[in-house]
Amino acid sequence: MSKLLIVEDEQHQRELYAMELQDEGYEVDQAANGREAVDKVKANKYDLVVLDIRMPEMDGIEALGKILSRDKKIPIIIYTAYSNYKSNFMTWTADAYITKSSNLDELKGKIQEILSSKSK
Repeated sequence: MSKLLIVEDEQHQRELYAMELQDEGYEVDQAANGREAVDKVKANKYDLVVLDIRMPEMDGIEALGKILSRDKKIPIIIYTAYSNYKSNFMTWTADAYITKSSNLDELKGKIQEILSSKSK
């Protein structure tokens, strides 16, 4: 079973993503901001991180850099409501950049695609 970390400051969205992904068969941890995400990556082994950008304490772009400096092989999907961050060169280090939608099919498909290519 693949272990995912969902990083999202909006509690209801974070819990919805976690429930949907658990229903897909993933083990899911949650973090409410970038600082918490970095701490969780230090303490646990994740197969993939789903990362929001605009969050309190530490935004997703700073967290992305800190997570990748710790583990360059961990796949990260940026999942944000703001498409304008796509031009920020730091976001290019992520494995995917998806604009949030009420339909999680694109996110689920990308997670499955990245994890299946990683296991080959």
